[in-house]
Amino acid sequence: MALDLIVMLTWHDVTVPDAKEVFLACKDAPAKHWGFKLEGTTPESMAELIRCMKENGKTVYIEVLDMKEEVCLDAAKRCAAAGVDHLLGTVYYESVAKVCAEAGMKYSPFTALAPDSRLRGDIPSVVEKAKADTARNTSGITISAFRYVDGDPVELLKALDGAMEKPYRIAGSVNSFERIDFLKTLQNLTAFTIGGAFFEGQFGGTFAQQITKVCDYLRQ
Repeated sequence: MALDLIVMLTWHDVTVPDAKEVFLACKDAPAKHWGFKLEGTTPESMAELIRCMKENGKTVYIEVLDMKEEVCLDAAKRCAAAGVDHLLGTVYYESVAKVCAEAGMKYSPFTALAPDSRLRGDIPSVVEKAKADTARNTSGITISAFRYVDGDPVELLKALDGAMEKPYRIAGSVNSFERIDFLKTLQNLTAFTIGGAFFEGQFGGTFAQQITKVCDYLRQ
């Protein structure tokens, strides 16, 4: 399965103030998948950024970390109205799944996420929760694998990868080529996000140069 990069215009879990300018400076880099969070945006700036991404042929993702149903449902409705392609996150709610299905928007909720946005639980319980969420009306799951605090993220991902019947995505803390090397060995992983690591220059070069490096590395 081809592995894709989702470029997130977020840093410290907030969309950066100059997200549109950053995107326009990097729109010709070889990344088709782009996203951000609602935090740090207004309804107007959110709509404008989505419009700009779509005009440049990008698939648009919104990541939602909140766990309260009313907040998640409101976020899903905003995303549907704005033409978002894929909602990453919320924890699973039937109400959110219904909004996504009616809008034709893909939905990959977080699994086993604790209130502090960390992944918790022993490996068998996390895998079982992921399988249950995958069996629902979803496009797969999103997992904060490298924020796993109750065990080894690598061992967790090995166990998870063999159990998944739908594609899954990793959000957060992919910050080195060594981690990408491991991700490339996973058979059912379809995409991962990078945001803060690009803003911190972890891959060397300008924002656009880092995107190009990672995309090229994925195709090697």
